[in-house]
Amino acid sequence: MKRTITAALCAAMLMAACSNSDEGSEGTQAPGTTTAATDAPTTTTTPPPAEADAATIAAVQAAVDTGPAGCDPLDTTRCMLPFPSNAYTVADPATATGLRVAFPAAAMPSNESGVQVDPTEWNRNDGFSPNTPLLVHLAGIDAEASNLPKWTDIGSSLADDATVVLIDLATGERIPLWAELDSHAVAEEDRLLTIRPAISLPEGGTYAVGLRGMKDAGGADLPTGDVFRVYRDNLLTGIDSIEARRTDMEATLTALEAAGVERADLQLAWSFTVASTRNISERMLHIRDTALAELGDAAPAYTITAVTPNSDDNIALQIDGTFTVPNFLTGDGGPGNSFNYASDDVDSLPEVNGTNPTLQAPFVCNISVATMTGTEPAHLVQYGHGLLGDHHEIDAGNVRAMSNEHNVVHCATKWAGMSEDDIGNAAATLGDFTNFDTMADRLQQGVLNQMFLGRLMTRAGGLADDPNFQRTDGTPLVDTAHLDYDGNSQGGIMGLMLAAVSPDIERAVLGVPGMNYSLLLPRSVDFDTYEAIMKPAYPNDLDRVLIFAMVQMLWDRGEGAGYVQHVTADPYDGTPVKDVLLHVAYGDHQVTELSALVEARTLGIPIHRPVAADGRWAEVEPGWGLDDLTYPSDGSGIVIWDSGMEPIPFENLAPRVGDDSHEDPRADPDVRVQKASFLFEDTLVDVCNGAACTADHRE
Repeated sequence: MKRTITAALCAAMLMAACSNSDEGSEGTQAPGTTTAATDAPTTTTTPPPAEADAATIAAVQAAVDTGPAGCDPLDTTRCMLPFPSNAYTVADPATATGLRVAFPAAAMPSNESGVQVDPTEWNRNDGFSPNTPLLVHLAGIDAEASNLPKWTDIGSSLADDATVVLIDLATGERIPLWAELDSHAVAEEDRLLTIRPAISLPEGGTYAVGLRGMKDAGGADLPTGDVFRVYRDNLLTGIDSIEARRTDMEATLTALEAAGVERADLQLAWSFTVASTRNISERMLHIRDTALAELGDAAPAYTITAVTPNSDDNIALQIDGTFTVPNFLTGDGGPGNSFNYASDDVDSLPEVNGTNPTLQAPFVCNISVATMTGTEPAHLVQYGHGLLGDHHEIDAGNVRAMSNEHNVVHCATKWAGMSEDDIGNAAATLGDFTNFDTMADRLQQGVLNQMFLGRLMTRAGGLADDPNFQRTDGTPLVDTAHLDYDGNSQGGIMGLMLAAVSPDIERAVLGVPGMNYSLLLPRSVDFDTYEAIMKPAYPNDLDRVLIFAMVQMLWDRGEGAGYVQHVTADPYDGTPVKDVLLHVAYGDHQVTELSALVEARTLGIPIHRPVAADGRWAEVEPGWGLDDLTYPSDGSGIVIWDSGMEPIPFENLAPRVGDDSHEDPRADPDVRVQKASFLFEDTLVDVCNGAACTADHRE
């Protein structure tokens, strides 16, 4: 069942003047961030049907005939545009949405070798990503003249006269968003309009997109395409594919009109359906439930491979080893392998590999000097490493400091799917995105590995019963009654997914987090290296933007964005809700804070205010849509830490001016104090004394 994220709205947000762009303004919409349409007409104004003239019919037929069969003629710039669209679905009563994605093979993007992306894995979906960007090409559009709603003023997207409108067809509610032209494109013919919902769209819903007031640089209205015009004006064409879609298009237009968008003003509109909860999460939950049922309330088998005394400052003992996990992937479960499906049926679920039924995952645990010399058992925290890294990130100075300052034993394993082992497969995928399912599937196996590490840390027969984790008198060094999580960067992104599906983790700190790689990558300096691989394979700027949007449909299965709606509310069966603390870096070069704010809105969690010191946000109040965080709190929250770095660009570009703030929050002692209180005392405390939170810059 999809999560209802709509809460009561403040009266001001029901008016066009409710936009919150003034510096220092605290007036925000309550969590939920959707709003009912205002002044909606009580009747629709569908024009009486009339025959289209011959010239219009000829133009529409030409659009239908453009490109491979099955392309959406609403935008003939490239097949798959506009994206996403229910034009690329078919009815399927077996799915939760009643639809099935049906990307035509001939329409999929090709690399420079002429290899087209195989749509098979996409066509398992019963809808599109809840985190999807909405893409369309509008020749000659000018952003300023078209008054596109900006991320600096998300509230303006809910105004009565907003030029870009997104409507939930079932409820009539408006969805907040921002819209921007792709700043990466070199040629205007490749520059897409990208519309970003400011929340993760509720799963299983159908949404109508409406564009009006689109203008060129001279202020003239952009022309309305012939295909859309025959739907808007109810002109009959006699073209089978056009007329077959008329009912759906009429529903789209009616919903927009009921939301206060005049039909005659529309220059383009279409609709799409978001994949269901079951479709996004069923593979992950199936392998979790199957594996944990077999394991029972016990620890997995493990082997200690190395014990290193005094491995580094603050660490008295480091223990390395491996543990056994069921293998739901093909082959040996390593990079490049995908799910081992029970059959070729599109709705088949993964099963344990009969030839290689298990795999060995590595782990490392650090026992601090404070734990070894103290008298109280240590807190157990599972740590998540950064982008394409490894489990030995717990050797970083900030993690060792956290261990020693707050009596913590950290343990970690690799994020299979996006660890150092997966770099080669990631590079291969950037050259041929047919391969992307191997990354998405191994990420899910990697989350299962993480859950087995949690069982190894807390269950009988596991690490607490090992002599290395006991004092000389046999008493345990660790408290196995509680398991928490802390991760940074990719560890924050993937930690959100782990929090959603783990039955054992109680609380999670997500450091410099985000979600939705289709949003993250174009705004990250980390992608520079990998774009250098992707660009020669897919040299067209438009194609790369479209590919990222399509790939998000699969990435949802294996990253936090696909699970965010089931963390703090509406949990999956057999999974408790979690409290999470998001620590965000102002001006982050690697993980844009925009994605963390989308995450926080979707989670419905409050934000620390003031978000930043006066003058640091000249054009935006970044906490739009979030309640104030009131201390002390026993719930979740988001805190933005400012270490004095430059703000992020307004365009969809990576920050490149000055130093990077990405590693600053985790290195600050105040941040660690707040983390410790949140994780171990179940209390979120204000360590910023009522002011904006600042962190020392890590040189």
